[in-house]
Amino acid sequence: MASDGELKVTSPVESIEALTKEADSLKAKLEEERQKLNDVALSTVADRLEVITYLNIKPRRVLKGHQAKVLCSDWSPDKRHIVSSSQDGKMIIWDAFTTNKEHAVTMPTTWVMACAYAPSGNLVACGGLDNKVTVYPLSLEEDVSTKKKTVGTHTSYMSCCTFPNSDQQILTGSGDSTCALWDVESGQLLQNFHGHAGDVMALDLAPSETGNTFVSGSCDRMVLIWDMRTGQCVQSFEGHQSDINSVKFHPSGDAVATGSDDSTCRLFDLRADKEVAIYSKESIIFGVNSVDFSVSGRLLFAGYNDYTVNVWDSLKCVRVTLLYGHENRVSCLQVSPDGTALSTGSWDYTLRVWA
Repeated sequence: MASDGELKVTSPVESIEALTKEADSLKAKLEEERQKLNDVALSTVADRLEVITYLNIKPRRVLKGHQAKVLCSDWSPDKRHIVSSSQDGKMIIWDAFTTNKEHAVTMPTTWVMACAYAPSGNLVACGGLDNKVTVYPLSLEEDVSTKKKTVGTHTSYMSCCTFPNSDQQILTGSGDSTCALWDVESGQLLQNFHGHAGDVMALDLAPSETGNTFVSGSCDRMVLIWDMRTGQCVQSFEGHQSDINSVKFHPSGDAVATGSDDSTCRLFDLRADKEVAIYSKESIIFGVNSVDFSVSGRLLFAGYNDYTVNVWDSLKCVRVTLLYGHENRVSCLQVSPDGTALSTGSWDYTLRVWA
C-alpha cells in the first residue's frame, strides 16, 4: 500500500491497455455521433425512382489471341480500339469492331498488370512485375516496340496506371504502397503519394476538366483521395473488410465506387464523407476485381471471381442483371468512352465486348 507521499507506479503494459481501452471507447463514441448525423439510406431516397426492368446487354464480340490470363484492358479515346495486357507478357491493340489485332507487343516481363491509352490515342503505357512503366507510341509504319521508352520505376510491381489529362504525364500505383506522377518526356518523378499501408491496387482520376484529384484503393482496405498538385491525401474512407481491387469515380465526381475481395462493392460519397451504399447479396461470396459506371452513373458494372459480371442499380442498390460468358474469373472491365459498350477481360485468355 503506497503512503500519501509515494506515487503508485503502473507498468507500461497496464498503461497501454488503459489507453487502448480509452481509444476504443472514443472510437465507439465517434461512430455513435456519426450515426446521429445519418440521413436516410440512399436506397430509401431512390424508392420513388423507376425500377430498371429490362437491359438488353448481349455478348457481341470475343477477342481471342492472348496465350494466358488477361490482366488489364483500356478503351482508346476513339471508342473503337482496346489495349489489353496479359500474363503471357504480350500487349495487344485490338479493333473491337472487327476483332482484328493491330499491334502485338512482347513485353520484357510476364504479368503485365496495367495498361492505359493516352488521351490522344497515340500512346499506350503498361507495366507489371518489371516495376516499370513503359510508354509505346502507336504508329502503323514501324514496329511499336522499337520506339518504347521507360518513364518511371517503382520499388515493387506496378499495378495500375493512367494518363491525367494529357500525354505529358503518367500516374502509377504500385505494390510499394505508393502512387507516383511521372513526366513522360524526361522520366522525372514529379510527385510522390505516400499514405497507404499496403499494395496500391487501383486508381482513377476525378472526371473534371481541371482534374487535380484522383482516388486510390489498396490492400490496406483504405480508399484515399489525393491532390495531385501537393501530393497530399485530402480524404480517406474505410469500410471494406478485405483488399480493394478497383476504384472508380462516379461520373458526377461526387462519389467513388469500389470493389473488394470481401465480395462487396461500395459507394463512398465525398460530400457526406462516408459510405452511402453497399452492393452485396448473401449468394455472392466471390471477390470483385473490377468496377465501372455507365455514362449516367445509374448502373454499376462489377466483374467477379465466379466468372460473372453483376450489373447493379447504383441508387436502389439492387442487382439488375447478370452477364455470363467467361469461363474463368473476370479480371478487368470497362465501359467504352461513349457508354455504348462494355469490355471485359478474363483469366480464360479472352476479352469480350458487350452491348
